[in-house]
Amino acid sequence: MKKKVLLGLLALTVAVVFLCGAGVTPSAAKDKIVIGAARPLSGPLAFFEANAFGPLYKMWVDKVNAEGGIYVKEYGKKLPVEMLVYDDKSDMGTMTRLLDKLILEDKVDFIFPPASTAFLFAAGAVANRHGYVLLGAEGGATTIEQMLPGMPYFFGLLNFSDWNQIPVLADVLAEAGAKTAAIMFIEDLHGIEYQGVAAREFDRVGIKVLMTKSAPPDIKDVSSILKEAQKLNADVFCAFVYPDTVFLTTGTAQAIGYNPKAFLLGPGGNFEIFRKIFGDEVIEGVMGEGAWNFKSSRGAKKFFEAYTARMPRETLDWWGHWFYWAGLECFQQAIEKAGTLDNKAVRDVLATEKFNTSLGKVWFTMFGDGGGLLAKECHPGEIGQWQKGIFEVVGPKDKRTAKFIYPKPAFPAPKPKPEAGK
Repeated sequence: MKKKVLLGLLALTVAVVFLCGAGVTPSAAKDKIVIGAARPLSGPLAFFEANAFGPLYKMWVDKVNAEGGIYVKEYGKKLPVEMLVYDDKSDMGTMTRLLDKLILEDKVDFIFPPASTAFLFAAGAVANRHGYVLLGAEGGATTIEQMLPGMPYFFGLLNFSDWNQIPVLADVLAEAGAKTAAIMFIEDLHGIEYQGVAAREFDRVGIKVLMTKSAPPDIKDVSSILKEAQKLNADVFCAFVYPDTVFLTTGTAQAIGYNPKAFLLGPGGNFEIFRKIFGDEVIEGVMGEGAWNFKSSRGAKKFFEAYTARMPRETLDWWGHWFYWAGLECFQQAIEKAGTLDNKAVRDVLATEKFNTSLGKVWFTMFGDGGGLLAKECHPGEIGQWQKGIFEVVGPKDKRTAKFIYPKPAFPAPKPKPEAGK
């Protein structure tokens, strides 16, 4: 019996020596990086999954895996990426529960963000509670700047209200001669903040706000709001609303012949699908938030060509897509630099390094020992305007791809609907 035990111990010792000598450790069994997300696959926010960050993370995963994966020194090899995505049904409570499930039950290596500003803030709290890096995608607000010192794992990618869109918008409009404005905003975090920042920035440059009207997220008729703005004859009309209301507002303005000198739309007006819905003639001169296009740089052109080779052009987002892509490039480089899948180590790299991306050299402005936002200096543009079918960058001036058109051309009269049976 003693002899058998001794032989067994000897065999075990030889096996351990062999494994250690070969450089094999228990961690070498890792065969993939699993990234979880709770995304709006259905519900009113599903537009963003179909047209904003959704196409980008899928394209990024395909590219990474086509290259063999992400090299992680801890495992001594490249690991492919696998996505585990749940439908949050555009419900915030569902989204936060699913993030907890992904982290605690599924034990994913990393998480990706949900859609919309309010959801992103809620997800940031979950991510920081568990110590998981969270890149920001479709969302951003001044409110989060106050939260960032206590959210070290959050890294916002998108430009927003005073980071640095509305200050630039105010300067562009004032330089063109605008004196008055009317504002419509959606009754949620995004709309409330944008209208507040706009009121402050317009006042700074001498643009008087004549009207401020709120609208519920599910509004079905904006004609009364637009007619009031039309009656006031304000130079500028701003609609800080989401895509469904953006489309409704544009169609209504055309139908009633509302033609302010400047017409700015929130998320939705920056998407290529907006152009497809209304056509170049209707959207000529319409402004949107963003912005970039394939003329912004060689990196922009290369990204545009890569995207349209894989995805339909109508899914392009001229606000967020290039930001998201650069953020994913930073994320991959941070994992490689850290040499581990440990979120704390990856977080520290994101907080301190500068990254070479298709957007150029980018970095995060950090808030104390907390989280960060993609530095303003890295933004390719803040405000765009549709001109001859291209979403041109018109602000800030040093990043313009075209001169700002003011006043915008009038909306063409709606084409008569064909009679039934014809």
